[in-house]
Amino acid sequence: MAEPHGPGLALPRFEDGPTLLLVAAPFYRGIADMLIAGARAAAEAAGASHELIEVPGALEIPTAIRLAEGRYDAFVALGCVIRGETTHYETVCNDSSRTLALLGIDRALCIGNGILTVENQAQAEVRADPARMNKGGGAAEAALHLLALKRRFSAPRGGRPGEFMLAGDPLVGGV
Repeated sequence: MAEPHGPGLALPRFEDGPTLLLVAAPFYRGIADMLIAGARAAAEAAGASHELIEVPGALEIPTAIRLAEGRYDAFVALGCVIRGETTHYETVCNDSSRTLALLGIDRALCIGNGILTVENQAQAEVRADPARMNKGGGAAEAALHLLALKRRFSAPRGGRPGEFMLAGDPLVGGV
């Protein structure tokens, strides 16, 4: 069994509960449901509310996020791509990941990428299971950390100290 791992950062705290959009591709329904459960638990632990939408596959996730821009504070991409016998696997993995990264960079969107790219069903189950590697929860946490950074860097210099905490350290005005 693989050990859970991650950044080891404390969840940021917010004065107002941010709203996350979970965008899931349920092509592998059981895997998607585990990813969603992990993301929901992480959002709730941080005091964030969330909505869930589903799209046909991993390639549609970035488009759905772009369409929802401005309506949510952060986004969580959830899905699974399992290697098959053709090169379609590489296309889906590379294009969905690259497009999510470009949305984050070009549009300043806070996106946690929880699209699993695995060799087989067993690997997907370990990574998706909230009691094991919990990649859905990790993606939600990543989105929340990015949101905390976005708010920190968007605040006027000398903003309100303690408005939120980033990685366990309080934000201090002018830092």
